[in-house]
Amino acid sequence: MTQNVEFVYDFCSPNAYLAHKVLPDLAARHAARIRYVPVLLSTVFKATNNQSPFQAFSENRKKSAYLTHDLHRFARRRGLIFHMSPYFPLNTKFAMRGAVAAMGRPWEGRYIDAVFDAIWVHGQKIDDLNVLTDIVQEHELPVRKIREAITGDLGKQTLKDQTKAAVRRGVFGVPSLFVGSEMFFGKNSLANVELELEALH
Repeated sequence: MTQNVEFVYDFCSPNAYLAHKVLPDLAARHAARIRYVPVLLSTVFKATNNQSPFQAFSENRKKSAYLTHDLHRFARRRGLIFHMSPYFPLNTKFAMRGAVAAMGRPWEGRYIDAVFDAIWVHGQKIDDLNVLTDIVQEHELPVRKIREAITGDLGKQTLKDQTKAAVRRGVFGVPSLFVGSEMFFGKNSLANVELELEALH
C-alpha cells in the first residue's frame, strides 16, 4: 500500500526549505506520496506559546551561531544552494495563501519550489505582493487563481482552518511531518521518517 508523508510547512522557515529539497528523493525511495500542508507559522507559535529558535536564542551568540552553521552544513553536505534571507524573519501570509490555491493542483510542486527558491536561493522579498506576482508569472503559474486566494476570504479562511487543524494534531513548528499518526519535527528528523516508512513495508 502506498504511504503518504504529510509535510506541514511555511515558506518562512529555512529548515522547511531544506527539508523540502530532500524529501522528494526520500519519498521516491519508498514509493511514498507527499501531501503538502501549508500553515501560517506565526499563528502556530501563538497557539502553542512557541517561537523561532533564532528568536528564542537571540541573546545566546554561540547557540545562534550554531543554528546558522547547522543550516549551511545541512545544505552543503547535500549539494543544496542556501543563503540566509536578508529579510528574515519573513511575513509569508500572501505566499501561504497562494500555497492553499496550489494544494492538489498539478502545478503545486512548481509553486512551492518557486517560492522557496525565491526566498532561500535568490533572497527576494516575497511579502511584497508585486514581487510574489512576478515570481508566479515568471514560472508560468496561474496568476489569477493565486491572486484570488491571496486577496479573497476563502484563501484566508482555509489557511486559518488548516493551521488550527495542524495545532490540534500536535504541530508546534515547521517542518513537521506525519506518516500516519506518527509526527516528526525538523529537518534532522528525516532519517526517522525514512525508518518509519521502512517499518511499514
